Amino acid sequence: MVLEIGPGAGANLAYLAKLPVTWIGVEPNRFMEAHLMREAARLGMKVELREGAAERLPVEDSSVDVVISTLVLCSVVDVRAALGEVRRVLKTGGRFLFIEHVAAGRGTPLRRWQRWIKPLWRKMGDGCEPDRETRADLESAGFAKVEIEEFDAPVPLIRPHIAGMGLR
Repeated sequence: MVLEIGPGAGANLAYLAKLPVTWIGVEPNRFMEAHLMREAARLGMKVELREGAAERLPVEDSSVDVVISTLVLCSVVDVRAALGEVRRVLKTGGRFLFIEHVAAGRGTPLRRWQRWIKPLWRKMGDGCEPDRETRADLESAGFAKVEIEEFDAPVPLIRPHIAGMGLR
């Protein structure tokens, strides 16, 4: 079973459409549901969308093989609680796959810009915090193993980005 946190309009479904997976999404923004269901229908996928939030996943303990998060942890209210929930729902040996943007290095001009724009960005970006220390949160979340690769995406203030995996 694959659980996607904050799937939005279903951009990741195309990567899973040809695989034999049971897909469940937890999306707090109800305005995304129609878009996601259209994308699932276009791809011929059967999906289940559950109402909830990353901090309280509506899924049983140790029931999920893979949890996916793409540019979501920047906007959850409590990152540590959300990561605790990811660990709770993953089976032993399950994987948390993520792509996120993280705060620029401390003391850098980019970090100062991120802090300056944060109030406006949160309002425009559905709660997104450009200066969130998501990498550190992932590394201290209690996963058995965490692999992280940093990269830059062509977004001026919202960088660097990380992609990786947390193993339960």
